[in-house]
Amino acid sequence: MLYRHAEYFQDNRAFKAIDYRWIKREQISRYALSAVVASEDQRFFNHNGFDFNEMQNAVDHYLKGGKLRGASTISQQVAKNLFLTPSKSFWRKGLEFWFTGLIEMLWHKDRILEVYLNIAEFGDHLFGIQSASQRYFGIPAKQLNASQAAMLAATLPNPHIYKADKPTPYLLERKTWIMKQMKNLNYRHKQHQ
Repeated sequence: MLYRHAEYFQDNRAFKAIDYRWIKREQISRYALSAVVASEDQRFFNHNGFDFNEMQNAVDHYLKGGKLRGASTISQQVAKNLFLTPSKSFWRKGLEFWFTGLIEMLWHKDRILEVYLNIAEFGDHLFGIQSASQRYFGIPAKQLNASQAAMLAATLPNPHIYKADKPTPYLLERKTWIMKQMKNLNYRHKQHQ
């Protein structure tokens, strides 16, 4: 949030208030929790902060001539968003690994998800699931249905390009994919109980 203010100040743009409201995990729709795991980190509950399989897949994809893509877990994104700037450097990535390890040692997975959904950026100066839910759907985050939650999760890779209130065909396709993944993950979760 401070980084967004610094960007505006550096570019001599007028001050713009941050739209942000922290809420407890119990005030977040189960669909929102499921949607971000389905979208961002499907092995979230099975790793200790780092998904080495996904990292290897990203490297292999790049070495085969594909575009370099991220392989950050939700825990890594919390570390980056909470303690660091979005800039990319070797040193920042090293600090991100350090903070991710600490987060995984000190917090349980439910707490990590709660923090992630409360600090994630969902649009220009729009942070947290409560503010996003209010702005885009006019409801509290607790009332988000599966489709609405999937739409918000679909914007997370780049909420400055992807807008929940102006979905492109790509965003609608991504939302549909996330909803399918949500169903698959819930099914698998029920099988392992």
